Amino acid sequence: MDLRIFTEPQQGATYDTLLTVAKATEDLGFDAFFRSDHYLKMGSVDGLPGPTDAWITLAGLARETKRIRLGTLMTAGTFRLPGVLAVQVAQVDQMSGGRVELGLGAGWFEEEHKAYGIPFPKEKFGRLEEQLEIVTGLWATEVGETFDFHGTYYDLTRSPALPKPAQRKVPVLIGGHGATRTPRLAARYADEFNMPFASVEDSERQFGRVRAAAREAGRDPGDLVYSNALVVCAGKDDQEVARRAAAIGREVDELKANGLAGSPAEIVDKIGRYAEIGAGRIYLQLLDLDDLDHLELISSQVQSQLA
Repeated sequence: MDLRIFTEPQQGATYDTLLTVAKATEDLGFDAFFRSDHYLKMGSVDGLPGPTDAWITLAGLARETKRIRLGTLMTAGTFRLPGVLAVQVAQVDQMSGGRVELGLGAGWFEEEHKAYGIPFPKEKFGRLEEQLEIVTGLWATEVGETFDFHGTYYDLTRSPALPKPAQRKVPVLIGGHGATRTPRLAARYADEFNMPFASVEDSERQFGRVRAAAREAGRDPGDLVYSNALVVCAGKDDQEVARRAAAIGREVDELKANGLAGSPAEIVDKIGRYAEIGAGRIYLQLLDLDDLDHLELISSQVQSQLA
């Protein structure tokens, strides 16, 4: 089971804070550091000092880390034109020596679009499908050849399709709860399907839909990695769990029901339930980025049991 650290910087974090967490992620043996792609805080937090851009952050981390994978859950398709996104991700992949992964979603948080003057189109899923075809098509085009695409939302003519990522293929992540269109999109474009903040039962149902869509598309369902993103709140004892839950404004019982919370043994047990339905990777949503002792505990007492 791969454990990856997943952060939500829009809730309040500087680049230096993210760098500290990313370096701890690497030093403590986790597989990857991922971040959300949002420009507006959610809930009652103040969000200070303000948002950081996902791909600018990852570019910096690409030069400051050596081993961990780096990526987004999920880049909002509404934020970037697909040709520009292909250039950005390819460049960051080069900067990291081939350690980047692209999680790409349709975008959903209308308020942040209003706050920063970003268009929020009604038809987002169709745009996402074209974006995936363009980004992956640009990367797959041989050097010296050109790429053309004429769709409903985007039009590219004789693109040189440069630069190229360092990796032969940048892994693409698609996720979500949609019952029909999302599995079909994952079957066509994804290297990994991610189920965010879902129960074991809901995850099993959605993984089954993705596997069925893959078979229908003529693809081996085993070609995809299946993963979950879950909030984490670990503690050596009940008092420490309660303290960490309070620090992120959550209740312990709610976290145990909807995330990974409790003692290391409890968390290992619940991760095992996700592994039984086919999850091979867990993104641990870390909400208190100043609590590096939390990371150390997870590394020494959770990750060590899953190795």
